[in-house]
Amino acid sequence: MTAGTPELRAAITNWAKTKLKATGEFDVLPLIGSKELVAWLPSLLQSKSVNFPEIAYPTYRVGAILAGAREAAVAISPEQWPHADLTWVNSPANPTGRVHSDEEYLKAIEWARANNSILVSDECYLEFGDTAVPTSILQYTNGNNHNILAVHSLSKRSSMAGYRGAFLIGDKDLIARIREVRKHAGMMVPLPIQKAMTIALSDETHVVEQRARYNARRATLVPALKAAGFEIEYSNAGLYIWCTRNESDWDSVSWLANLGILATPGNFYGELGKSHIRIAMTATDLQIAEAAARIAAATKV
Repeated sequence: MTAGTPELRAAITNWAKTKLKATGEFDVLPLIGSKELVAWLPSLLQSKSVNFPEIAYPTYRVGAILAGAREAAVAISPEQWPHADLTWVNSPANPTGRVHSDEEYLKAIEWARANNSILVSDECYLEFGDTAVPTSILQYTNGNNHNILAVHSLSKRSSMAGYRGAFLIGDKDLIARIREVRKHAGMMVPLPIQKAMTIALSDETHVVEQRARYNARRATLVPALKAAGFEIEYSNAGLYIWCTRNESDWDSVSWLANLGILATPGNFYGELGKSHIRIAMTATDLQIAEAAARIAAATKV
């Protein structure tokens, strides 16, 4: 079922109310992973203009291109945002691990209301807070979810990337519209995946354990990176460390590559990232410890 089994819909709804503090009327919809939703949502909604964060997951821009929409990379504050049919916010952010404040969410919602624009919050890393506690945009709508959507993924929360299981929560009329198109486009989550999603959403123990793992890995890597001259920026939540040595991102990537460590150049996430790198904490604990040791040893030479 494109709409989701009754059991999965109930699990997502309950999770939204208890974990995200969602109130008011809202609907839910399973997705074939969050990436396909990010890439295809502007097309499904026939958006003519799309805003997305100026340092961001590149698929937001890809989605605008696929839809033939005008695209704009924008700052956190909506004061200078151009009018758009669809605007993305992302917290905790990929690649920076930055977490939106209450005020930032409220200002974004106020802007969306004033401009009659759809506001979509990508919250796939919400369960992995470290020095900040992430919250959902649905907590700030006062029960009025008109033109508001939140995207979540079990790829991150439950380490189920290969399952391609994610879901959308928010404005019931928008979700009805999206569901109808997806039904005809064959965008249906297979039943075995829906059953696995239902079970994963009913358990928090594995999420707590995985959050502790990522945060311990961050605590292992950060001191070594700082000793090597890297400044850690944001990185308050999520799976990544966003850092800079105030040099070309490719120079930083090359320095680490010579130690047998792979990092992603920041320019992949926008022009403003060209002096930064993103380090993922998705290797094993042993590999993370080894990487920290290599960085520390190279710094002492």
